[in-house]
Amino acid sequence: MNTIKFFNRWDVPKITVADAGLAKYITLDARILPKTGSRHAGSRFHKSQVFIVERLAAKLMITGHKSKKHFMSSGHNTGKKDMCLSIVEKALAKAELKVKQNPLVVLVKAIENACPREEIIAIEYGGARYPKAVDIAPQRRVDIALRAITQGSYLKSFNKKITIEDALCDELVAAYQCSGRSNAITKKRDLERQASSSK
Repeated sequence: MNTIKFFNRWDVPKITVADAGLAKYITLDARILPKTGSRHAGSRFHKSQVFIVERLAAKLMITGHKSKKHFMSSGHNTGKKDMCLSIVEKALAKAELKVKQNPLVVLVKAIENACPREEIIAIEYGGARYPKAVDIAPQRRVDIALRAITQGSYLKSFNKKITIEDALCDELVAAYQCSGRSNAITKKRDLERQASSSK
């Protein structure tokens, strides 16, 4: 019996998501071409059922936005899903050569390591605003991790000599190894440190 390989290159092994809270929100049902065409965009929680590689490619299309400001151009990628899927495929192939591991294992572990557990909200009490630490919902944890990974790869490659494929590969490998070189790991540690000081 033939098994479906994603990008028609890599088998999906029996990967278990170590973080039990994220297990239902990281979907590992392989697709030869991970492209659903946003047919379920109106369904509130359906993105958690989308293959995780496709979600990473979708985040690559909007990396120019940060904190509601267009701080760099993402116009080269906006709306170009095939190009973003090609970038992800090349980055995963390079990550496989570096780590000698199935690239989906690298991606899943990188997301797990980059998912923050707490963040800060502002509550207003008596006319003054105070920071308060709150737990993050699991779907939002995955979204934040994917966004931090793609923004980190953009920061490393925008107006630099390094290509986006190499930058994304470096970011994934660093997050997989839980290294401080990763933008996503740095963001996670900063966010959790701020949350812990606001308790």
